[in-house]
Amino acid sequence: MKKLIALICIFVLSISCTQEPDGPRVHLELVPVETVVLPTTFTANTVNEIEVTYSRPSSCHGFEGFYYTKDVNTRTIAILNYVIEEQGCLPLLNQLQTQILRFKPATAGTYLLKFWKGKDAAGVNLYEEFSVVVQ
Repeated sequence: MKKLIALICIFVLSISCTQEPDGPRVHLELVPVETVVLPTTFTANTVNEIEVTYSRPSSCHGFEGFYYTKDVNTRTIAILNYVIEEQGCLPLLNQLQTQILRFKPATAGTYLLKFWKGKDAAGVNLYEEFSVVVQ
């Protein structure tokens, strides 16, 4: 009986140990929007494409998606990058990337689109804001 309990304890201890995952570590990071190109008209219940351009900071940054929040008719939008944490990342200069934001407003009305431009010296978020009419 003691041998059986000892074997069970050894088995449980061996499978409960956690190991470091293989491969590089990755984290997410917001990247400031450089420019925004809006369509001339917006239509409710239709996908409206908005071109959003940002500067890719390093060779270890890649597009993950959009940070996107809703508050009634206000939308706050930022670029979300994954960052591979490894040595050998090279800084990139003027490496502009354009992504398409698919905006599908449910109702007609005026929407405020706030695109995150980074932070000022005091750490306050900066936005480029567009008021758009959805028909």
